[in-house]
Amino acid sequence: MPYLYQDSKPRPAAHPGAARGTQSSGKGYEQLKRECLQRGVLFEDPDFPACNSSLFFSENPPIPFVWKRPGDIVKDPKFILGGATRTDICQGDLGDCWLLAAIASLTLNEKTLARVVPLDQNFGPDYAGIFHFQFWQHNEWLDVVIDDRLPTFKGRLVFLHSAELNEFWSALLEKAYAKLNGSYESLKGGSTIEAMEDFTGGIGEMYDVKAAPDNFYEILEKALKRCSMVGCSIDVINSSHCTLENYRGRQVRLIRIRNPWGQVEWNGPWSDNSAEWSSVSPSEQRRLSQAAREDGEFWMKFEDFKVHFDKVEICNLTPDALEDSTAHKWEVTIHQGSWVRGATAGGCRNFLETFWTNPQIKLHLTEKDDGQDDCTFIAALMQKGRRKLKKLGAEMLTIGYSIYESPGRDGHLGKDFFRYHPSKARSKTYINLREVSHRFKLPPGDYILIPTTFEPHQEADFCLRIFSEKKAITEDLDENVAIDLPEPPHPTPGPQETEEEKQFRALFEQISGKDMEISAEELEYVLNAVLKKIQTELGLSYKKSFFLSSYYQTSGNGKLEFSEFKVFWEKMKKWISIFLHFDFDKSGSMSSYELRGALKAAGYQLNNYLLQLIVLRYSDEQFQIDFDDFLNCLIRLENASREYLLLPQEFHPL
Repeated sequence: MPYLYQDSKPRPAAHPGAARGTQSSGKGYEQLKRECLQRGVLFEDPDFPACNSSLFFSENPPIPFVWKRPGDIVKDPKFILGGATRTDICQGDLGDCWLLAAIASLTLNEKTLARVVPLDQNFGPDYAGIFHFQFWQHNEWLDVVIDDRLPTFKGRLVFLHSAELNEFWSALLEKAYAKLNGSYESLKGGSTIEAMEDFTGGIGEMYDVKAAPDNFYEILEKALKRCSMVGCSIDVINSSHCTLENYRGRQVRLIRIRNPWGQVEWNGPWSDNSAEWSSVSPSEQRRLSQAAREDGEFWMKFEDFKVHFDKVEICNLTPDALEDSTAHKWEVTIHQGSWVRGATAGGCRNFLETFWTNPQIKLHLTEKDDGQDDCTFIAALMQKGRRKLKKLGAEMLTIGYSIYESPGRDGHLGKDFFRYHPSKARSKTYINLREVSHRFKLPPGDYILIPTTFEPHQEADFCLRIFSEKKAITEDLDENVAIDLPEPPHPTPGPQETEEEKQFRALFEQISGKDMEISAEELEYVLNAVLKKIQTELGLSYKKSFFLSSYYQTSGNGKLEFSEFKVFWEKMKKWISIFLHFDFDKSGSMSSYELRGALKAAGYQLNNYLLQLIVLRYSDEQFQIDFDDFLNCLIRLENASREYLLLPQEFHPL
């Protein structure tokens, strides 16, 4: 099933009060509203205009939409009427029932709702046609400002709306979410858990009900005690998404479900009018809020639920989204990272030659679960911004991750480690969803988590989150930047010169003349003469290159003496040896994914960010680096390093 429907460092979860403005003008909601009131105009959002591009990116509107403000649709518009409840949401003509279900669940948590939907908004005396909503995106909260022009047809809202025709909070929320993702069309097709995460900053889990673990009921029970948002669905085309609200169990394990469409209910055992309720006292029925109403809410026996439903999605909330009195809060750590072609986009373990170049995160599990021998955690890998890129033709990448036992040493693990060590655990599957997550129980210890795309060379930014029962520590296995350059060799006394050095001296004297100094052009002639034989024997493709001028930056008068030339030639021999070592197929070029090891052999230990920049500069479209570019890279690195090392110590962050 391809879709349900159709430099990294650990950092704390974002604080909900620190929502970042997203308006291109740099102005926030309060300033924009104040300016509109002062000018006596209604806000018109230039970032999400009332036009077709905000509606669709791949098709023309199927009907003639007219953008209207709530006051042009009804006489007495209200932002919220009688409180925001799960019955306020009715689906329109957009295929975003996944979003509808998440909004219905959102209304069950007042604290979370008030953060996403600031409740101090209205159509009263200070109305200026402007509203705002807050969403979580990749470890930060964003404040999304919109105007209140909504798409209508024949005077009625086309998309999500409230059952009360003069209530508009849910329609405006949908518009803000469409703006966040680029258009209304971008909301077609999705998973309820995606919106739940964007409303809470929580982390999602997805369970196949038919293959759920034996303690599945206990998992749901624990989730609800943590105030998690929970959804369930049936894998049938056009099937309803249902939001799990609550459950109670005595001798019979029951589960309560709401169909967010507000109609179509279960009619089997323990349904609204079933005979089973006759054996339950009226007081117990009131406690369970049991009533025979066609409101889309109903009870089921848990065993029947497992038979008829296929998937359950649990959104585990972060501590900042929970009330202070809530027990069993998760511990949270977050990493941001990138897969960059030719550098850190190594693909899955099927591609061993590049797999090791992916970002690597060490996970320290030190505390066992209460009364258990293992440590429970959820690892969730999210690819960033793909829904918004739909209009550019981008699809969700197929992503996943593997977990290895740590070998007990620091630094980025090399190819041979993964060649000879199997993974300890992994994501259940590689799949083209926004996020892949799985729950694990592992013994205390150190582990290495490798987030990857399935295919190599695929670029994306990602966010990796770890939710753990007990405190866990994560750290990036990215290399620290370090420079280890050898001291230049001392000149060899004349009588002790090797035959090679004597030949160089004769050639040098022939070209330089009496001053025994050569320019960049003359050095190129020398190198061409010296490398001619090596080129033939070793297959190196040395061309006239501008790397020589880079090397000459270290010479004060723009010329080299013979002793300086000998130093340069010793470097050249070392660099040639390194290049040949990493040119595995003897093609005259090396893979850019091998650049980390090649530079380390030359004395340069670089982090992922610097490697990515160098690869972008020096590799070709096939992620290959030829000999000339390798030399040029090394000389520029050496020049920069020498300059850096001359700085006073207080300027050395390395």
